[in-house]
Amino acid sequence: MVRRPLESKEPSAPPVTGVPTMVAKAPPNALYVCVADVAGQRKETVIEFAPNVLSLCQRHPEMGPCQYERDLCRKNGGRVFTADGREITRAVEDEYDRKVMRVRFRAN
Repeated sequence: MVRRPLESKEPSAPPVTGVPTMVAKAPPNALYVCVADVAGQRKETVIEFAPNVLSLCQRHPEMGPCQYERDLCRKNGGRVFTADGREITRAVEDEYDRKVMRVRFRAN
């Protein structure tokens, strides 16, 4: 798994409510782009996986390694977009959980 900034020759702009324009420039082997507002600047990080995990996440995005990276992005204040520009929201994650019937236990 590799996280690296998305290369851009354009100046960084503040985050917008729509789909970020830089998502379209993601490398071909990237599944996700994490877009976060860091100190008033938009920071876009490409999330790439090892080849075997990449093929798993392409077929089954609901699987643990894929979800872990998306959750890590959100934990740091980011929003997750697929390489084609669709945002993966909490509602999409909930649908993934229903698909695999994931049960979470919390210790008190």
